[in-house]
Amino acid sequence: METHARKAGGRPTRERAAGIDDLLLDGARSLFGRKGVAATSVDEIAIDLGISKHTIYRRYPNKGALLEAVVERDIRQFKTALTSAATGIADPLEAVRRTALRYFEIGSSRDYAAFYLSVSAEAAFSPALRHRLAAWSETTLAPLVDVIASAQAAGLLLPGDPAATCEILVDLLEGANNRVRLRADGASDVPEPDKLFEARWTIFLRACGRAS
Repeated sequence: METHARKAGGRPTRERAAGIDDLLLDGARSLFGRKGVAATSVDEIAIDLGISKHTIYRRYPNKGALLEAVVERDIRQFKTALTSAATGIADPLEAVRRTALRYFEIGSSRDYAAFYLSVSAEAAFSPALRHRLAAWSETTLAPLVDVIASAQAAGLLLPGDPAATCEILVDLLEGANNRVRLRADGASDVPEPDKLFEARWTIFLRACGRAS
């Protein structure tokens, strides 16, 4: 009952407040992805969620702050997913492959693409957002850079800047992501995602791997 969800004085409990936050971030992320960041207003988000805009403004002073909160939550989830992909893997090169595969799996989602393409489109006209996007990308990819550095230290990948090596791998994976995201449902002319990944992984090893 509602009385169990609120404290005396009508203030929501911590659990209910967290639920409202998640609802708000989910709704904002969805609308940003569907309409684009520039074309979405706080009023529209409130209407879409069936809440008052004051509920939003009590938490976030403007749309930019709300967007940042959405992205920061995504970063935490993405980093956790990448880090967990290599947990318990003793072979440094296999740790890179598992982490890269997790990146590919997440990046192949059309929902993921819709949101981040809308952010990237906005960043093309906003130097401040471009700066934030670069920082967000660096933070998100840290687990992949770390396992690449470990594989380089073990002599399994060519030496060099692990962040630059990560960029090469990510560029290969993003091309495969686009093929998965843009193919027509039921299309037979695009290889299965696992084959797309393995083909890119093989090319990466030829370019950056150490001959055994």
